[in-house]
Amino acid sequence: IIEIIKGDITKIEVDAIVNAANKTLLGGGGVDGAIHKAGGPEILKECKKLKGCETGEAKITTAGRLKAKYVIHTVGPIYRGGNNEESKLLYNAYYNSIKLGDKYNVKSIAFPAISTGIYGYPKEEASSIAIKAVKGYLEVNTNIEKVIFVLFSEKDFMLYEKQLGLT
Repeated sequence: IIEIIKGDITKIEVDAIVNAANKTLLGGGGVDGAIHKAGGPEILKECKKLKGCETGEAKITTAGRLKAKYVIHTVGPIYRGGNNEESKLLYNAYYNSIKLGDKYNVKSIAFPAISTGIYGYPKEEASSIAIKAVKGYLEVNTNIEKVIFVLFSEKDFMLYEKQLGLT
């Protein structure tokens, strides 16, 4: 039920793609910028109506020109040393995203490595939290059949492979 792939999240065929967004939901760099660019103006148009998103929360829009049906926008924490509830907020970002996808009856969902780019979250800790949050949700209640972690670099792919015990 959990897969990892190295690639571009905007090209994945799933019901929902998770966007590592900022609080405004109006686009940005990294994954966020790539999703808005590939999905087109429909995503931004819907995001403007949502009036932002708090850290750890999730909101949903159309996927525009992407192959997915939906984009689930979540805001991960900016890493500030680890003593400011970052782990809880990161856990919530993953958990609330998969929960929202489940509410919209998605069967497949793709996640990037939230908060590990410009937000500076240490990748090893972040990957552990991501997997724990997703497994925690899937064990309790879900109609979701597939979760894919889409990793941009070989190094990140190998880290998730290790965390999932696939190496």
